[in-house]
Amino acid sequence: MGNWRFEAINKEGKREAGTIQATNAKEVRRVLRGRGLRPKRVMPPSILEFDIGEWMVANGYASPFGQKELTSFTKQLAIMVSAGVPIIQSLEILYKQEKHPVLRRAIKKIASDVGEGKTIAEAMKEQKGFDKLYCNLIKAGEAGGILDTILNKLAIHLDKQEKIKAQIKSAMTYPVIVSLIGFFVIWGMMVFVVPQFVSMLTDTGQAVPAVTQFVIDTSDFLGSYSIYLIPALIVAFTLLNAYTKTPTGKVIYDNLFMKTPIFGEIIIKGNLASFSRTLATMLGSGVSLVDALDICIDTIDNGVISRDLDGVKKKVIEGKTLTEPLEKIAYFPPMVTQMVRVGEQTGQVDQMLEKVSEVFEDEVNGLIDVMTKMVEPLIIVVLGGIIATILVAMYLPMFMAAGGD
Repeated sequence: MGNWRFEAINKEGKREAGTIQATNAKEVRRVLRGRGLRPKRVMPPSILEFDIGEWMVANGYASPFGQKELTSFTKQLAIMVSAGVPIIQSLEILYKQEKHPVLRRAIKKIASDVGEGKTIAEAMKEQKGFDKLYCNLIKAGEAGGILDTILNKLAIHLDKQEKIKAQIKSAMTYPVIVSLIGFFVIWGMMVFVVPQFVSMLTDTGQAVPAVTQFVIDTSDFLGSYSIYLIPALIVAFTLLNAYTKTPTGKVIYDNLFMKTPIFGEIIIKGNLASFSRTLATMLGSGVSLVDALDICIDTIDNGVISRDLDGVKKKVIEGKTLTEPLEKIAYFPPMVTQMVRVGEQTGQVDQMLEKVSEVFEDEVNGLIDVMTKMVEPLIIVVLGGIIATILVAMYLPMFMAAGGD
């Protein structure tokens, strides 16, 4: 955003000049035509006024805003709307203080569209980053005249969802990083340290034990073929990553991880916590069960659970209760389905699902603690065992030679 200078011809054929705040020349020309002016010359703002963030957004170089930025925006908007600040004024305040260029531009466009007569939900739907769940809840809030309540619910929901994702990501990242560091340490020993011992063993002429020969052969292989193995692994990882993004590949990948000890439980219960909280928020805001399930399917980042929830939605459309199809999903704990049944009988499904999500969140926290305590010593033992085997294999011929003397 900057002050663009222009020269234009008005309807009377007279020359006009001035400045317009805009992000690019195209926007300046559009504004001028809207004023009934024919642009002749458009000059960009000086380098001192140039906004690099807006330029990056306009040219597609800026990264999209994430859930963290969206949560912060929602909290602040909820506070201002609850305080009685008009929605357009609230958006203008948030626009001025927002640091993320993509979200800043989105807020500006939303404010502009609302000013032209669109609803907030309609304006948000046209901006990337505001998903179906967000827009539908805003729509329900506008329709029911409870936008401040909905925004508060959304802020809590997004905050909880972000914490669950961060916990799962943290649980998955730690062992991967430690394992990679261990792998490079072992690779360095095999490629650079073991060959030094081999030359010493060759000079002594001592017979080589089987374990030592295995380590030497592995060292020779890695020394000769690492230059080919590393690109091959990068290509294989890229292809595998691309495959897991396909519908079939994602289901296979998610199904595999769901069956792993501890990791699988964290993934399942983390996703079920997200599902329960999302469904509770939607139902509590007046969204129909079928529409709420449809939105939950879009928000769940697990191919297996999304597929199973799609089956639940179809059964609900056929006239079944929510509990009946949920009972047939093996990884759904019986306690949860019983709580949902009680909620259906009392007309408080949203409140029951809220409690279910809290139970799952507590269980995810407990599982992450258990996994952290188990994985760390396990990785140390495995890596230590491999390194010890390499060292023993190298020193064993020397011990044998000393014993023979």
